[in-house]
Amino acid sequence: MTDVSTIDYFFDPSLIDDPYDYYDALREKGPVLFLEHLGVVAVTGYDEACDVYRQPELFSSCNSVVGPFAPFPVPLEGDDITDLVAEHRHHMPMHEHLVTMDPPDHTRERALLMRLLTPRRLRENEEFIGRLADELLDELPESGSIEFISTYAQPFAMLVIADLLGIPESEHQRFREGFGLTSGVGTIGKGEAGNPSENPLGWLDDEFSAFVEDRRQNPRQDVLTYLANATYPDGSTPEVTAVVRTATFLFAAGQETTARLLASALKYLGEHPEVQAELRADHDKIPTFLEEILRIESPVKTDFRMTLRNTTLGGVDIPAGTPLMMLNGAANRDPGHFGCPADVQIDRVNAQHHIAFGRGAHSCPGGPLARTEGQISLERILDRWEISLSPEHHGPDAERPFTYEPTWILRGLTELYIDLTPVEVAK
Repeated sequence: MTDVSTIDYFFDPSLIDDPYDYYDALREKGPVLFLEHLGVVAVTGYDEACDVYRQPELFSSCNSVVGPFAPFPVPLEGDDITDLVAEHRHHMPMHEHLVTMDPPDHTRERALLMRLLTPRRLRENEEFIGRLADELLDELPESGSIEFISTYAQPFAMLVIADLLGIPESEHQRFREGFGLTSGVGTIGKGEAGNPSENPLGWLDDEFSAFVEDRRQNPRQDVLTYLANATYPDGSTPEVTAVVRTATFLFAAGQETTARLLASALKYLGEHPEVQAELRADHDKIPTFLEEILRIESPVKTDFRMTLRNTTLGGVDIPAGTPLMMLNGAANRDPGHFGCPADVQIDRVNAQHHIAFGRGAHSCPGGPLARTEGQISLERILDRWEISLSPEHHGPDAERPFTYEPTWILRGLTELYIDLTPVEVAK
């Protein structure tokens, strides 16, 4: 393994397809490790990562999506930089979105989101998910080879979020085309320099602005009207831009996570027919299987935090102004918390302890929805077909090449070819 004190995590192409040896090498040197050549402290330990996520007053999310690549316009000097960050955080990319906010702003804006993600609305959305899964699967060939991500995972995840937000079905195709031109949050961390300096959700902001403004002027009996007129906990009405940015980030982030989860799950099942048969025979085992897939292939590979005050983490002194590189994919394979961490175990008792959906204030509010999408999709797919990986596209069993998104933020396959064989299932 290349020396972790010199390897460039952000630009080394060898880490795209398989970063896990690198994560293990970091952890062997300590769950909290200064990487001076990258200008960050790497956090690979499970307990240490949870400690960071649960203390937003000490570790700011202002640099969540950009890490060390967008420095503040002023030096972050002193033992406590809380006020400096508050004064200049608007210079950071994506500062207007939930993912980079800290309490109390984050608390207030997240309240808008939770007014939408109510149990009743999620139940209504679940009915749509089942119908949508059947419709999309009906469009697939009865047998043969398909590219799973583009033909099912991406359109399925996108349309589920569109329904949740109340996007009229007449607009669905336009949104699909939009995400064909840009991949939403999936573009974060991409590019020649790997440095996200623009808001990749700008086009969505424009779309939702029109929706929200229309519903405020012409209310209807639909979800968008409810979203447009939602109020903060104190009863005040948000600016249109606040509502829009909450909706757009949910729209983009929700579909990205689910599409990656589904692709990782199908890849594993194609490689392990015995697990596929076990899940087909007992759907009650699917939820734990999905938790294990989330753990072992975390959709969010790297997150960041800014240390606001001098502190100690994992026995290491961390000065104020230090960027923390939160390696969720490493923490979820910490052998101190997960036995045999590289193995998928569908009877793992602590499978839900993973931090694929984060922890604390920024835990993903769409986690329950992603789990539901995964459960419904796998049930229907396994009832219809036996799944195998296409040797034409991925090669023989011994050496199967797969390509992953070239980003240090997210972990996800770029394509997955599977062969479908009809299966008879006892009802």
